Amino acid sequence: MSITIREMKPDEYPLLEDFLYEAIYIPQGMAPPPRSILDTPELQVYISGFGTQIHDKAMVAEVDGKVVGAIWVRIMNDYGHIDNDTPSLAISLFQEYRGLGIGTALMQKMLDQLKEDGYRQVSLSVQKDNYAVRLYQKTGFEIVSENEEEYIMIKQTI
Repeated sequence: MSITIREMKPDEYPLLEDFLYEAIYIPQGMAPPPRSILDTPELQVYISGFGTQIHDKAMVAEVDGKVVGAIWVRIMNDYGHIDNDTPSLAISLFQEYRGLGIGTALMQKMLDQLKEDGYRQVSLSVQKDNYAVRLYQKTGFEIVSENEEEYIMIKQTI
């Protein structure tokens, strides 16, 4: 399996809708929500007009030439919002490519890019029982606050 991690091309930005849907955590035994959930303002903030803001950055993972994952950041008022200088991160892989180290590689590449670009930190929100919490902790994210369902996590880049 040949894995390539690269910057997302502007003509690939529409793929973010698919990856946003894949990023929705679905607890075991629950039915996935309809795709129309992506039309809610709470989720549109992640993808609407992506590439038009100065802080929008995205990368993809390709396996044998097929895009199988994406990671993207933007400064937005989302679930993981910290302040107007901290980009919020989203990451997603198609189900069959999870657990192979691709997410970790995507994460590290984005963290390196954010550091190079001078961002001091990056944030995210994650449901407490989502297995991805371990990936985030493994890559240096720390829990800074929580509510009943989610952790807000930050990774210092400097």
